[in-house]
Amino acid sequence: MSVPEAGDGAAQLKLREQAYDRFTRQLLAKELRPGQFVSQRELVALTGMKLGAIRELIPRLEAEGLIRTVPQRGMQIAHLDLHLIRDAYQFRLFLEAPATRLFVETASDELLRALHARHLLVIERARTEGHCPELEALAQATDWGMHDQIIDALGNEIISKAYRVNSIKIRLIRDAATRIDALVVPVMEEHLGILERMLARDAAGAEAAMAAHIQRARNRALGLG
Repeated sequence: MSVPEAGDGAAQLKLREQAYDRFTRQLLAKELRPGQFVSQRELVALTGMKLGAIRELIPRLEAEGLIRTVPQRGMQIAHLDLHLIRDAYQFRLFLEAPATRLFVETASDELLRALHARHLLVIERARTEGHCPELEALAQATDWGMHDQIIDALGNEIISKAYRVNSIKIRLIRDAATRIDALVVPVMEEHLGILERMLARDAAGAEAAMAAHIQRARNRALGLG
């Protein structure tokens, strides 16, 4: 009986991570649509991964709520409904609001000023250049970059991983419900309000501003404003 090489487990883990990364990239690139039914063979073709890697990936996707198995129909990409929207935004609120308070206490003035300047740049370009794919990409990176930094500053890998999974759902919800070009300036201005409270070291004010920001995003996703 052959003995597995020491590197075999690491190689398998790397393949599983590659399969997960390619799946989520295709999902966010809208190559897969919420509610769509898909087969294992289709996922192989879409991701370029081997069938074995896809089969190992499926339990993780099911556990994270990104797909579900429907009897006699196959696998369905996460369906966007009111239940998912409410759950995803509540999860985000419970993590990000208190994390914002802690971020105020730990982030350097240099980092906060850099984040503030980047948001001002996005607003200036939006007002002078109008909507374009390059600006959309910059706005998306600036938006999610700030939120990710606040969560990652906690130094808790479990929280960061759970947050990333929820972020995928939030991005699917937002893509389906809103247009980023119409939101660039309002969202950047909401972020500036949070950052200004951070720069003033107003932890309670920053936490409240973040909570209001997330609640407004939830209301837009629900079509409430």
